[in-house]
Amino acid sequence: MENSRLSVQGRIFNIQRYSIHDGPGIRTIVFLKGCPLRCRWCCNPESQKYDTETMVTAGKTETVGRDVTVEDVISEVEKDRVYYLRSGGGMTLSGGEFTVQPEFSLALLSEAHDRALNTAVETCGFAASEVFEKLLPYIDTVMLDIKHTDSEKHRLYTGRDNTVIKENAVLLAKKARKLIIRTPVIPTFNDTREEIGKIAEFTASLGTVSELHLLPYHRIGSDKYAGLGREYMMKDIKVPEKEKMEELLSVVNAAGLKGQIGG
Repeated sequence: MENSRLSVQGRIFNIQRYSIHDGPGIRTIVFLKGCPLRCRWCCNPESQKYDTETMVTAGKTETVGRDVTVEDVISEVEKDRVYYLRSGGGMTLSGGEFTVQPEFSLALLSEAHDRALNTAVETCGFAASEVFEKLLPYIDTVMLDIKHTDSEKHRLYTGRDNTVIKENAVLLAKKARKLIIRTPVIPTFNDTREEIGKIAEFTASLGTVSELHLLPYHRIGSDKYAGLGREYMMKDIKVPEKEKMEELLSVVNAAGLKGQIGG
């Protein structure tokens, strides 16, 4: 019987092989177009709009975004199966935000699941709960960003408040096979002991989550904004010092969580 999932189309802007972050083992990362948030520090601004865009990189204009089928993506992912088997790795959906393309994500994740490929997703958590409910059976690891516990500050820096995100965190804590909370540490936004402490407290309150990863702010990707004709709003923000990250990590560990710096 023909596998109709293989012909389902979606829009991506990159496939990155041999990643040792973003999930266990060696992984292939599929970057989807489209995101409901507009985080000021986003290192993939070309991911935010679902539309195909042009971006100037090193003086050359390139098209960002291409339509592919599940078969196209899976064929690329399958190339490194031997590395997944040795390392416990697999395929990770990133972006952008994979829930913006729910039909494509469902077809891609379920196809990977049927092929015994480990699956992971990175998510901002801003989606209808029904979308997560439908996709969760085919996901081995969910990496959810909790950027701030204060709704208004979250809205100011990302364009959305965090009510839906926190509700989905509770849902995912109950139903995901494995849930890891990740927090990008952004100076002027959430880099105080008090703010990280509240995120750690919220994470611990979920009951089934033991890991909270702190991701230091970096400037990788900042040049892309000029290439897209956009202003980078964090140009005056400095990368946090190692000592600062270690201090915040101690706050996470004090909450009874397994903290780490980096993904």
